[in-house]
Amino acid sequence: MIDIHHHLLWGLDDGATSVEISLAMARMAVDDGITHVVCTPHANGQYEYDPEGVAAQIAELQGLLDREKISLKLGRGCDFHLSFDNIELAQAEPARFSINGLGYLLVELPDYGLPTGLTEVFYQMQILGMTPILTHPERNRTLQTDRSKLMEWLRGGLLVQVTAGSVVGRMGKRAEKMAHELLANHWVHFLATDAHNTSSRPPLMREAFDVVAKKYGPDYAHLLCDSNPLAAFMGKPMPPQLEPLNLYAEFKDKTWWQRLAERFG
Repeated sequence: MIDIHHHLLWGLDDGATSVEISLAMARMAVDDGITHVVCTPHANGQYEYDPEGVAAQIAELQGLLDREKISLKLGRGCDFHLSFDNIELAQAEPARFSINGLGYLLVELPDYGLPTGLTEVFYQMQILGMTPILTHPERNRTLQTDRSKLMEWLRGGLLVQVTAGSVVGRMGKRAEKMAHELLANHWVHFLATDAHNTSSRPPLMREAFDVVAKKYGPDYAHLLCDSNPLAAFMGKPMPPQLEPLNLYAEFKDKTWWQRLAERFG
């Protein structure tokens, strides 16, 4: 399995606090069946994201993993917050924040509310060659109540990552319920751990993989945990996806000018 959202690097954000914890998280991930991890420190007003510094720390940690015979391949990414400065930087340097600099970009929403103008932001990212991946929408209280914006973004080509812990009930009942609604509709493209430590936010995917395989089919589980994340890690096109359900029924009844107004509204 490949984990594209993981706060493995020590001392850069609210994830691992020491190199010892980073190594413990890596061991736990490998024991769970994870082979690749994208290290994704926050890029927000609290934590400055320095891609060169992140790459250097990844190289250091990869060396330690190899020396300790922990069979885990690391990649570089970030937990991209939609601040004005971040958006400007990403538009000027599309490779700066994306996974391994190859185009797939993890985009995080606040827990409450939605920033204005997101539809246009996602559209501009795609024009510039980026593929935005919305992280854990099942944990956003606004989207839990109203799916309309998420449906609009999905129609426009946005990809979705759900937290593995949400699937198995570790992130609360509301997040669990929405995660399964999204999975049942095939609106999810990635599962990831969003790991921060070895206890409350552990780097575990296997249990969620097994739940998805049992409830929604093994092919879908492999897409979410293997094939799609590998494409993001390598910067390759996504493989064929399962047909999304209940995404266009409401949309097809609207006129073209209503759809255009919604897209840029």
